[in-house]
Amino acid sequence: MRSQPFAQIWGDVSRFHPQNSRKNQKIKEIASSASRKIHKDTLIILDPSDIRKNYAEAMPFLGRVRDGSTGQIVNGYWSCLAVACEVGKRRMLPLHHRLWSAEAPDFISENHQLREIINMISRAVSRRGIYVIDRGGDRCKIYNHLLRNHWRFIIRLTGSRHLRYRGKNSRALDLAESCPMLYRDQLVKETREGEKTYQIEYGFRRVRMPGKKPWLYLIVVKGFGRKPMMLLTTEEVTKSRKSIWFIVEGYISRWLVEDALRFIKQSYKLEDVRVLSYQRLQNMMALVLAAIYFSAVWLGSSVKRAVLSAYAIKASKRFFGIAEFHYYALADGIAALLSRIGASRSPHPRSPPVSSFPQTWFPGFG
Repeated sequence: MRSQPFAQIWGDVSRFHPQNSRKNQKIKEIASSASRKIHKDTLIILDPSDIRKNYAEAMPFLGRVRDGSTGQIVNGYWSCLAVACEVGKRRMLPLHHRLWSAEAPDFISENHQLREIINMISRAVSRRGIYVIDRGGDRCKIYNHLLRNHWRFIIRLTGSRHLRYRGKNSRALDLAESCPMLYRDQLVKETREGEKTYQIEYGFRRVRMPGKKPWLYLIVVKGFGRKPMMLLTTEEVTKSRKSIWFIVEGYISRWLVEDALRFIKQSYKLEDVRVLSYQRLQNMMALVLAAIYFSAVWLGSSVKRAVLSAYAIKASKRFFGIAEFHYYALADGIAALLSRIGASRSPHPRSPPVSSFPQTWFPGFG
């Protein structure tokens, strides 16, 4: 493959201009482009996370965050990645990526940041989709915002929330412990240590939020840990296995975001980025979103691009096979191809570097 065609393709992303107004416009363009692939029951997964800055001391508005991997309180910034996927599918569709600091003068609250993200995505996708959020979304202000706008959701509960069941307010964990389990299934999850099998049971209760009229459904899953997993959803549930399993599988699909975050942090080395202004750091998140969209969506949108995608994966020099979550291979392949382009123009050509990214085994990806 000659260098010029690849450089021309990459130019669609590289024309991004890192200024605030242009940044917001590009983010909206990516969400609008992705919206054509968002259907009525597509999952829109939001995952607030941290970007750890181990050695930074003078970066603008550097705050203290909780490292999700170690539980330590460290220097860093907060971020949120939003991706879409179909229930039970493994391919993601990037929608939004944002960074913020609680120390910044324009910071209002984390709830405000999450509401803004939901609003932007909802406008782009014309209110389609189901929002899926982990326990960090178990907040009254998030529920109120979603219910007020009649948006669909699946949110995992912490257990301390009170719900109204049969005319009485009860703790969600108490309702889950006494919930009848209607069905039993076996799940196999792939981990670094090999396959792990779970024997799970699940059922549901019809509930309301205290002081709220809409009916909601509490889905209870036992078998993942000592405490039951509790999911609160707007989706109407019946006693059929298919009806309940749709919610369970919808939340389990959220695990995809954990792999996506790992991919972004490792392949784009976000925790190593050093810039001189807070605005530029936020701009980098938009650039990364454009790059992710390029490798995850754009490369596979036509036959010619699919061929390019295959060539990029081949260039990644994977010796142990390519997992279903293939974005690592694409990122490595693009880096290898770009290094060859630079070498071909240099008076002293050199061999492309071997990928420095470790082989990774992902939960749920074989």
